Amino acid sequence: MSKSLKNVIDPDYLIKTYGADTARIFCLFAAPPEKDLEWSDQGVEGSFRFLNRLWRIFTEYLEDVKSLKLPDAGLALEGEWKNLRRKTHQTIRKVTIDIEDRFHFNTAISAVMELVNAIYLVPRPGKSDTKALSVIREALETTVVLLAPIVPHITEELWQMLGHQTAVCDASWPKYDKDIASEEEMTVVIQINGKLRSRITVPAGEDAEKIKAAALAEEKIKALIKGTTLKKVIYVPNKLVNIVVTE
Repeated sequence: MSKSLKNVIDPDYLIKTYGADTARIFCLFAAPPEKDLEWSDQGVEGSFRFLNRLWRIFTEYLEDVKSLKLPDAGLALEGEWKNLRRKTHQTIRKVTIDIEDRFHFNTAISAVMELVNAIYLVPRPGKSDTKALSVIREALETTVVLLAPIVPHITEELWQMLGHQTAVCDASWPKYDKDIASEEEMTVVIQINGKLRSRITVPAGEDAEKIKAAALAEEKIKALIKGTTLKKVIYVPNKLVNIVVTE
C-alpha cells in the first residue's frame, strides 16, 4: 500500500467496523516486517473471527477454571492433556523466539492460533476433573499474555475475567519448561540415494546409530535395498537418514 498511489486503507474505517484489536492483529499477521502489507478483506474478517473464537472459548471454560491454580511442573498427565500442556509450552517457546529474536509477529500470532485450535480440539473435561481443567487454565492464561502486546484491549478483558486484580501488561512474560515442551517422539525421513522412500518414528533424542539401524530394518527399505551394495548411511540429526547404495 502506498500513499502516493492513493491506495491506503483508512484505519478509521477498519477500527469502527471491526475494532482496534482486529486492525492490529491483521496488520501484524498479514506479513513479516520486511515485506509490504497486502490488503485482504478476507484476512481482516479472518482476524475478526479468530478474536471472537478466542472470546467464546474463554466464556465456555471461565466458570470451571476461574478458581483453579496453574498446574505444577511435575503434574502427571496422559493423552490429550499431556499433549495440550506440551503445546502450551512449545507455543511459549516459539512466540518468545519469534518476537524477541526475529521480530516476526506474524509467525508468533500463527503459533497462538494453533494453541487456541488445540484447546478447542480437546474433549471438555467434567467439572470435577480439576487436573485437566488446570491444564486448560494454563493454556488460556498463556494465550492471553502472549497476545497482550498485539491485541491489548480484548486480552485485558479476558485477564480480568480470569480473576486477576492487576493489568495484563504488568504480568510476567511466561516461561516455558523445556522438559514439558520436548517431544517424546520424532519422525525421521528415510531416503535411498537422496530420494524419499519411507518414514519411521523414533524416541526423541535417540542415539544416531540406533536410528540408522532402525532405518535399515524398516520393511519397505529392506525390500528396496535388497540385492544392492550398501556404501554408507548418513544421519542428519532430527531430520532424515540417507542410505547410499549401488546396484
